[in-house]
Amino acid sequence: MSMKELVKTDFLTFMSDNSMNVTNKEIKNAYENFVAEVLALNQTGSDYDVVFRSLKLTRIEFQSLQTQILYEQGEKCPKISLFTESYFCN
Repeated sequence: MSMKELVKTDFLTFMSDNSMNVTNKEIKNAYENFVAEVLALNQTGSDYDVVFRSLKLTRIEFQSLQTQILYEQGEKCPKISLFTESYFCN
């Protein structure tokens, strides 16, 4: 699975779009599927550089989401961040 495919998983879609009405059960199932995809990426990848880069990009996406969520909630969060843009955040 490539990074583009990983970004299109339901879990990351749910996390990035707050206009969706999603139940906790749907989020839990999407998260479990996301973790399974990440594990499969790690186990099937023979080129560890590619696996490492994909996992690093996934981490950057999560940091971007965290920054966006904290900023929207009014928490102390830098207004300028290197990770304010992501593949799926508007």
